[in-house]
Amino acid sequence: MVSGSNFTSYKEIAMNEKTRKISAKAESLTGAKKRNRRKIDDALKTKIVLEALKDAEPLTALASRYEVHANQIGLWRKQFLENAQTAFSGDKSAEAELERLRAERDDYAKKVGELTMDVEFLKKNLKKLGLL
Repeated sequence: MVSGSNFTSYKEIAMNEKTRKISAKAESLTGAKKRNRRKIDDALKTKIVLEALKDAEPLTALASRYEVHANQIGLWRKQFLENAQTAFSGDKSAEAELERLRAERDDYAKKVGELTMDVEFLKKNLKKLGLL
């Protein structure tokens, strides 16, 4: 590439084409294509972890059956056991948020009641004055 210019030289274009052809040829020879990462949903993870906790069969057997690495099952099991207490205690932050929202709703209901009374008062007095 010529210094200070935005143009690519013919030599660089030829090298890029050559590199693309070589990588395409290597891919066709090996049959290797980029694999998409498999996404496993939480329900299946839970099922696998529960089977792993039973210790009825080794992790390697579970891993081959579900086509997951044994280390991954070990990580899921560890994560499951660390968070098991939340199953019974509930989410404290969610309960606090719910309580805050209920208090806010009550404040709004009170305000709506006050404004409704104000409107009724004004309507009544405007009718008495003949302005409504």
